[in-house]
Amino acid sequence: MAAGGGGPRLLLPAALLLLLPAGAVLVLCGGQPGAAERRCFCQVTGHLDDCTCDVETIDAFNNYKIFPRLNELLESDYFRYYKVNLKKPCPFWNDNSHCGIRDCAVKPCPSDEVPDGIRSGSYKYLEEANKLAEECEEAERLGAVDGSLSEETQRAMLQWTRHDDSSDSFCEADDILSPDTEYVDLLLNPERYTGYKGPDAWKIWNSIYEENCFKPQNVKRPLESDRGDDGGHAFYKWLKGVCVEKRAFYRLISGLHASINIHLSARYLLQDTWSEKKWGPNVTEFQRRFDEVITRGEGPRRLKNLYFLYLIELRALSKVLPFFERPGFQLYTGNKSHDAEMKNLLLDILHLAKSFPLHFDENSFFAGNKKEAAKLKEEFRLHFKNISRIMDCVGCFKCRLWGKLQTQGLGTALKILFSENLIKKMPESGPSYGFQLTRQEIVALFNAFGRISTSVRELENFRNILQNMR
Repeated sequence: MAAGGGGPRLLLPAALLLLLPAGAVLVLCGGQPGAAERRCFCQVTGHLDDCTCDVETIDAFNNYKIFPRLNELLESDYFRYYKVNLKKPCPFWNDNSHCGIRDCAVKPCPSDEVPDGIRSGSYKYLEEANKLAEECEEAERLGAVDGSLSEETQRAMLQWTRHDDSSDSFCEADDILSPDTEYVDLLLNPERYTGYKGPDAWKIWNSIYEENCFKPQNVKRPLESDRGDDGGHAFYKWLKGVCVEKRAFYRLISGLHASINIHLSARYLLQDTWSEKKWGPNVTEFQRRFDEVITRGEGPRRLKNLYFLYLIELRALSKVLPFFERPGFQLYTGNKSHDAEMKNLLLDILHLAKSFPLHFDENSFFAGNKKEAAKLKEEFRLHFKNISRIMDCVGCFKCRLWGKLQTQGLGTALKILFSENLIKKMPESGPSYGFQLTRQEIVALFNAFGRISTSVRELENFRNILQNMR
């Protein structure tokens, strides 16, 4: 396949050719693009480090196959309502100042707008869990003491209500029973540019990178300072020399950061008048964050880390399929026919994820000496859990909402990847005591992947815009 008329012929991966629909056209750097497009995207091509996959295969798979289906799923009631506590104080510093910009605000849902099935309890997405919960509610209604419940029921309910505190959790989850938690309609509170920036926003990301990404203090991040900047040589020399797990950790955080910046650039406030607000792509903002020259080579690296994050979350979806395939599982909102329809769509997406031809191989993680591997895995888990706590320090409430959701979603993906044996041992029916997901985790998992999927799709839009710039 040739790109751009008289440009050089490019050999595309066989997997990519299989994924492209008839008549689809890919814009690649081998043609005659504008300088602006080339400066952002010409290094964002080919194979990804530590992976067998390539950027072009991901673009075709995401943009033409999974993105449209995922969008439909995320617009359903089960996935649009997320319960969150935006009032938790920052656990790391005393400055609890909040953004006063109106676009930083989050509008919670009145309780009567949330479907009854969702409000009735976050455990009630499994048929067996419904029965257990109903037994508990009936006992409470009759004034029965806890001893009236069967031993099996007590044990199961304990598992359902407490498993978030177990050692498999990668996130500091909100207590959904707290009076400070509220349901938020994600469709009415979209992730977009709010004006939140400057020292407060810098402090959040600096804390994440400097204190939680395994980096020594004497190794400076690229662009951290204009003085003594060596173009990131020392940093990338350090990163190349660390174990694959620590390198992956940094790339996941960098990819998440890149994804968030893409959303802020793609849904930017372009016009704000008394009559209307207009949101849309801000090319200048995108270039400021990702142009190879402006960012001194960092922009393309950030975009490649986004693709790495995509592979990790996609792999988790393919691995968790057996959990959702069980006959008793339901996306419980109270609307039986719609719930069944959405479950079929969810399974369609998961089977599609499983069919991806070049999955990331997580078996390279935490291999070798079992004792050392277990220690490293625990460090990995605790560092990520710390990052989820930092989200409560974000001053912009809308940014805090999406930061908490996306870190919980990525944390859930990591939990899935490192629970493969527990997933394999799940019974086809009845509660699974070894591996469980709460409704919060399920909503966060799919919405987080939806954000990454949208970022990859938005890159195609920016590529097309920049290609026409001279």
